[in-house]
Amino acid sequence: MSNQLTEQVVIVGGGTAGWLTAAKLAKHLHTSQPANSSQPKAVQVTLIESPDIPTIGVGEGTWPTMRKTLMDLGINESEFMAYCQATFKQGTQFIHWRQEPLASQSENSFDNTLNNTFDNSFDNSNQYFHMFSSALDPADFNLSPYWLAGVAGNDMPFADAVSAQASVCRNGLAPKKIIQRQYDGALNYAYHLDAGKFANFLMTFATEKLGVKLVRANVVSVNQNEQGDIASVVLDSSETIAGDLFVDCSGFKSLLLGEALGVEFVSVDNTLLTDSAVAIQVPYDNEQEAIACHTKSTAQNAGWVWDIGLYNRRGTGFVYSSNHISDDEAEQCLRDYLGERSNKAITQLSAKKLSMNVGYRKQHWHRNCVAIGLSAAFVEPLEASAIFLIEAAGNMLVDMFPADRAAMDYCSRRFNDSLLKRWRKTIDFIKLHYLLSQRQTSFWKDNRMDSTIPESLKERVEHWRFNPVSKYDFDNVFEPFPQESYHYVLYGMGLRHIDSDNNRVPGDLNYAQQSFQEIQKFTEHLLKTLPDHRALLTKVYQYGFQAV
Repeated sequence: MSNQLTEQVVIVGGGTAGWLTAAKLAKHLHTSQPANSSQPKAVQVTLIESPDIPTIGVGEGTWPTMRKTLMDLGINESEFMAYCQATFKQGTQFIHWRQEPLASQSENSFDNTLNNTFDNSFDNSNQYFHMFSSALDPADFNLSPYWLAGVAGNDMPFADAVSAQASVCRNGLAPKKIIQRQYDGALNYAYHLDAGKFANFLMTFATEKLGVKLVRANVVSVNQNEQGDIASVVLDSSETIAGDLFVDCSGFKSLLLGEALGVEFVSVDNTLLTDSAVAIQVPYDNEQEAIACHTKSTAQNAGWVWDIGLYNRRGTGFVYSSNHISDDEAEQCLRDYLGERSNKAITQLSAKKLSMNVGYRKQHWHRNCVAIGLSAAFVEPLEASAIFLIEAAGNMLVDMFPADRAAMDYCSRRFNDSLLKRWRKTIDFIKLHYLLSQRQTSFWKDNRMDSTIPESLKERVEHWRFNPVSKYDFDNVFEPFPQESYHYVLYGMGLRHIDSDNNRVPGDLNYAQQSFQEIQKFTEHLLKTLPDHRALLTKVYQYGFQAV
């Protein structure tokens, strides 16, 4: 087995996970190059996609890492955006997460401890932004202690103090101009996109440009060799496809890693209480309606609503706990939200119900099988981490691609260690949003119960009650959420340090003052020069950006 070269990669399942992974592997492994080429021997990548199982199609938010992914694959940004009805995403706006209009003191012990550290001088809108851009990297110079001390102005929200992006989003502006090259921007950005169209776009690109072989069929059984590795899969077309390395992108079913190899699923439903969602696609009232340049996340009594603007429609959904609200009530909650914001006949729009297995497999790579996407892990879509972690897994698989079977055991140990850490850190970060909320319905109170809070998160938050977030709080170069993300959420939700002695401003006060002033000047400049979001998209779809 040690001499068995990795020459055939078989991916089971399409969608964003399957096709993104297939494209990354084929690009890196020279799948499209002729057999007589002088280049390294190509590895064949075959993707098996069921003609009967549709993609979930509601993963519409990405992170800025997607820009590098698409650029590295050689994809034209303008063509991708037009095909996928994609728009720009500059961050997330959290609405009513901090508290209800009339909040009462919680009886939960941990919640009471935290209440003493909150600044309750909320603005009337009760909202904050988690942006993609900060003027300064806090690892180089941390502005948060100076903001906490009021150096930026006592009434200045944190996001506005450290970034121009919140103001740009409020004014409906794009992060770049038509004259800029593709993938360049005045501000950092990601995309909102139609997930179904994105999978189709990647399928066409991967098969036509990168040499990926597509087989449309259902897997009916999995054959293992004497050592327990997957040897082949049998299709309902009676064809048997053998492989050296298998990638499981079969969704929640986890056909290979879970069912065939028996890797256990670890549920985190005792930490993240949301287990269901209902989604509705909403047409715009007219072709000139403004398109938000950020995700809107609005808290509800038993969950929260996402609202994402694509070019041709809005994608909306209600993420909720089935233990706190019925499916029918959840759908009505979403329709009530939409009824306040649209003139369309909301009752005529169809709703799609989704059940979520929140948790992760104990191993993401076992024997000669790697799981990526829903087959490996899933947490609720609050911070749009799903596609980012698909990218991260694909990147690591590409970088550590095993030349033969003997290399797989080492690669799998490193892969599992890295990816499981990232997923656990993601769970902590999502839980942080609920932990810091002062909303008072049973759903929110249950989310603040001591028994639902990971010890790793509890320890950090207790420390941050007295100390600014530091770069030394993050011990891994592959942290999914960096220091500045915690700044945006902690200070956006109103957490303040209650020990004044620990609020002393360290470092160069003059530099901090100058930085805050320059950020405001830059904000004013961008508000005058950046284009309207919809207007730019219309031009991009028609003319495109300059090629890199």
